[in-house]
This record gives sequence, structure tokens and C-alpha cells, in this order.
Amino acid sequence: MSQVRVSGLASLAFADLPASASRPAQTTRRLTARLSGKEGWCLLVGLLLLWQLVAWVVPARNRFLFPSPLLTAQALWASLFELGKGTLSSFIILIPGYAAAVVAGVVLGILAGTTRWLERLTVPFTRVVAPVPPTVYVPYAIALLPGFRSAAIAVVFIGAFWPIFVNATAGAASVPQRLRDNARVLGLGKAEYLRRVVFPSSLTHIFSGMSVGLAMSFIMLTVAELFGANAGLGRFVQFYADFADYPRMVAGILFTGAVTFVCMRALDRVRRRALFWQR
Repeated sequence: MSQVRVSGLASLAFADLPASASRPAQTTRRLTARLSGKEGWCLLVGLLLLWQLVAWVVPARNRFLFPSPLLTAQALWASLFELGKGTLSSFIILIPGYAAAVVAGVVLGILAGTTRWLERLTVPFTRVVAPVPPTVYVPYAIALLPGFRSAAIAVVFIGAFWPIFVNATAGAASVPQRLRDNARVLGLGKAEYLRRVVFPSSLTHIFSGMSVGLAMSFIMLTVAELFGANAGLGRFVQFYADFADYPRMVAGILFTGAVTFVCMRALDRVRRRALFWQR
């Protein structure tokens, strides 16, 4: 009788083991489900904690070179008005240069991707000029053009044009043959064929080029403002770096990154709406 009781208790204990052993796994799965889609925010929190830890470890004599997150946040709050004015000044340069690059890159890219002789003419030139870092044009553009604003718009245009042009050319050249045959059967003219067939088919490539071009535009804008601007986000960072005000300098860098992120997200939202069939 006692043996039966012992064996019954043992069987109950062993029956409970899988449930207790699976609790950590269940907790892990629940935590993973809750954090799903929030990995970016988790990384941001982790980087902030690492930043604060490094700020504590840095020796006191060098701590002014590496401000803590709290000190940087205070400097950012105190500089919001100045950063807002700098953003407006930067956008006055960014928007015309980037918009001109989009229009020129898309139009010329579609023409080059659908016209054999134009493709043979532009591809060798593109392979030589496009890989050149656009930053090398900044000093010459500032010296050549009449004012800083026109020079900055020109270098922003150069930085954004080549990615858009190359991707638009690739998109136009990769239009499916069945769409070309259908357009030929329907008797579409050249302009209507480009507008109704080639342009929609190339949108995926065009938006890829626009994303790269927008990132390059911000890089070129900041570099140009470091050279000779009186206002702007790049000028803000350079000004406070010259005066060794590193909390404001770091705040300016973070604010510039936030502005770039917002613009990239806005472009991504436009892309999703334009390419709604790819969802």
C-alpha cells in the first residue's frame, strides 16, 4: 500500500516537471512577443545606457569632451530655437537641390534606359563620374559659383543626382518584355509609353535611388555648411565645436540625425503609398 502511495506521489511530481520546466520558455516567448516590432526602441535604450556608462567611466579631466546624455539633453533643450532656425536655413538649400536632382535624374534615367544610343553614350561616363565622392566638388563649387547658397544647392544636386539617375536607368531598362509587347500592340506613342508603362514599372528602382539620394543630400548639405555657411545645422555643429561647447555640438549632431530620420521616414511613407500594390 505504501509503495503504491509513493509511486503515485512520484508520478504526480514528474507530471508537474514539464509544466514547471516550460515556464521560463513561456516567459521568454511572451517577452519576445511583447518586444516584437520594438527592437529599434530597445536598441536605442541600450545605446543610451551604454552612453551613460561610458560617461561615468571617462576620467573627470576628459569628461567635458564626452558629455552625458542628461547634459546633452539640457543643451538640446536650450538650443531648440537656434536649431529650428538652422533647420529652416538648411531646408532652403536642401529642397531645391534635391528636387532638381529627382526631376533630372528620373527624366534622364528613363530616357537613357529606353534609348539604346543614349544608354551607350551615358553608361561609360556614369561609370567614371558617379563613383567620385561628391564632397570633392564642395571647395571648387564655392569658389566657382557667385554665392554660398547657389554652391551648396549645386553640390546637393550632384550628391543626389547620380543615385537617382543610375536607379532610374536600371528600372527603365528592366521593364518586362510582355509590357513592351502590349504597348506596341496598343500602338502607344513614345511619350505615352514612357508615361504609362516605363515610369510606373520603374518606380521601385526610382524610390530606391531617391532614398540613397536623400541621404547623400544631407551629407553634402552638412559638408557644405561646414565650409562657409552663416547658418544651418552643419554650421551649428561647427560653431560650437570651435568654442569647445561639446554638449551643444553633440546635441546638434543628434538633432541633425533626427531631422534626417524624419525626412527618410516621410519618403518611405510616400513610397508605400505610391507602391501600394507591393504590400
